[in-house]
Amino acid sequence: RRLAASVRGTRSRSDHVTPDDEADPEQVARTVVLRRLSSAPRTRKDLAEDLGRRGIPSDVIDRVLDRFTEVGLIDDAEYARLWVSSRHRSRGTARQSLRHELRAKGITDDDALEALEAIDDDLERARGLALVRSKLPSTSRLEPAARARRLVSMLMRRGYRQAEAVSIVKEAVAELDETLSGA
Repeated sequence: RRLAASVRGTRSRSDHVTPDDEADPEQVARTVVLRRLSSAPRTRKDLAEDLGRRGIPSDVIDRVLDRFTEVGLIDDAEYARLWVSSRHRSRGTARQSLRHELRAKGITDDDALEALEAIDDDLERARGLALVRSKLPSTSRLEPAARARRLVSMLMRRGYRQAEAVSIVKEAVAELDETLSGA
């Protein structure tokens, strides 16, 4: 039953822990936090919200999360570094968007800025160019203006400023034109 529930992405009733199931809310909170952390890293805010939804008292939430932080199982700074690295590498998300995502996840500005230092202007521009280069073939049938709009919009949705997005698209299109004329 548990295997089938985990395959479906849902939990069976026996996996769901609520304060009614056990007398000690602190033990319930520890169990919930351990289960959540065993599947993926979580922010303190995410865990606190989950425990709050389960009816755990706020003083118990603070005590349990403080202890997990103290022993290093909750580390928002490390979470921020991993998040930034992953999202920038896999989706090409720009620093501005990453900053907003981290703030929404409850990461402090200091931890966010430290994590974002891993992405400098050159790295961000290189990732933007790679994204545009990968999309150029699928836009080859579009008129040049429509192609440029579509590619600039794609970059802006990922958090690139408009001026930077336009510059990246111009560079990638110029490279393609140069390659085609030289061939």
